[in-house]
Amino acid sequence: MILHGMAFIFFILCFLFGMTWLRTGLFNIANVKIKKWLHYLTNTPVKGVFTGSIVTAFIHSSSAVMVLTVGLASSGLIPFRQTIGIMLGSNIGTTFTLEMFTLDMNYLIIPSMVIGCILYFFPSPSVRSSGMICIGFGLIFTSIRAIQWLATPLTTHESLRSYIVEVNEHLVLALILGCILTAIIQSSTVVTGVTMGFLAAGSIDLHAGIAIMLGANVGTCITAYIASIGGGSQAKLTAYAHIWLNVIGVALFIPLIPLLSIFVQSLAGSPDLQLAHASVIFNIICSILVLPFANRYARLIERIHLNPKKG
Repeated sequence: MILHGMAFIFFILCFLFGMTWLRTGLFNIANVKIKKWLHYLTNTPVKGVFTGSIVTAFIHSSSAVMVLTVGLASSGLIPFRQTIGIMLGSNIGTTFTLEMFTLDMNYLIIPSMVIGCILYFFPSPSVRSSGMICIGFGLIFTSIRAIQWLATPLTTHESLRSYIVEVNEHLVLALILGCILTAIIQSSTVVTGVTMGFLAAGSIDLHAGIAIMLGANVGTCITAYIASIGGGSQAKLTAYAHIWLNVIGVALFIPLIPLLSIFVQSLAGSPDLQLAHASVIFNIICSILVLPFANRYARLIERIHLNPKKG
């Protein structure tokens, strides 16, 4: 049990490290272009959604995009109301990474790691960043497979079985677990990816997996909020809008978990792919519902968080 637990923690760290390297490598290559896209291609909510989706899918991190957005709002490069579209798009774009996790990439792990290690020692920054992307890719898929393998012996152990039963039977507990873990790790993608590993191993059921995913969408708001501290009113409004958007969306979807489970089970056979589809459906529906009212939503956030201070 101790060895399995240590191995599980090790591969969680490898997963985090792989995501960091993949994200950093991609960001280094397209840093200037990403900032230009967020600055110039977000003057309408529709453009913001499109740009936010593409950028988030590209760098595999909604948290990184939100931190960038908070920074742009703080510096005055884009107004708060212009950040709503980016926010909606980042929620959609992050689902691309989860869908990628379900692909069978085992045959690419070793070549990717070897090529990455070679490229990393080149003096050129762009080539070195490409090496980081390859190494990150290899670490991510190695970790996913390892977590799936370790999930069964971990969750069948006596000391953990009762906790797994509680998570499966009480969706609110699963939701809180997803929220807390994401707030600590600061990556909803990692938490949901690990949950997909447990689902694939049959250790938790789909209802609990969806609840953890929903909780992760709330927990990921902490990153943007931390980035907004000391950043002025525009930055704080952006963080508050992100929090309210995800909290309200999750609150609306909690009663729909059984219905969502049935629907995604009709779309895919494997539990991990079902969870990835559930994440796509949740984020797309929430974004589509808010998009026509993006400006009104922005004004509502301003009234809630600015007017009390003015009075």
